[in-house]
Amino acid sequence: MDKQKVVCPNCNQINTIPVEEHYSEADCTHCKASLLETKPVGVDEAAFIKHIWNSDIVVVVDFWATWCAPCRMLAPAFEEAAAALPMKARFLKVDTDVQKLLAARYNIRSVPTMILFKNGYEINRRTRVMSVEELQKWTGKYIV
Repeated sequence: MDKQKVVCPNCNQINTIPVEEHYSEADCTHCKASLLETKPVGVDEAAFIKHIWNSDIVVVVDFWATWCAPCRMLAPAFEEAAAALPMKARFLKVDTDVQKLLAARYNIRSVPTMILFKNGYEINRRTRVMSVEELQKWTGKYIV
């Protein structure tokens, strides 16, 4: 049976679970929280690195700022897209005003900027507000 690594959105521990088309249940072996949690997770640099380098699923990161009106417009669509793709993609949020070094490392020049990672590497980037449908289609291209 094929297995995949998934980082827990609650405790940031790495879990190895069987690959399934649809999951009815998948809990963290460390904290027992559901790995099916779809709400976008706000992360610091350590959690960001753990998620992008230790997840076999696609990781979509929204680099945003609290003062950014387009970022606030994107937030509901980002949450809805995350809810539609449990265990297919993990959605993270990085506040560029708090995580300045992380924003600089990824050359974030404007917000919102969304970067799609697979196996630790950036594979695509968008710098604009997107609808739920656009987010799902964009992310879906990279889901195996």
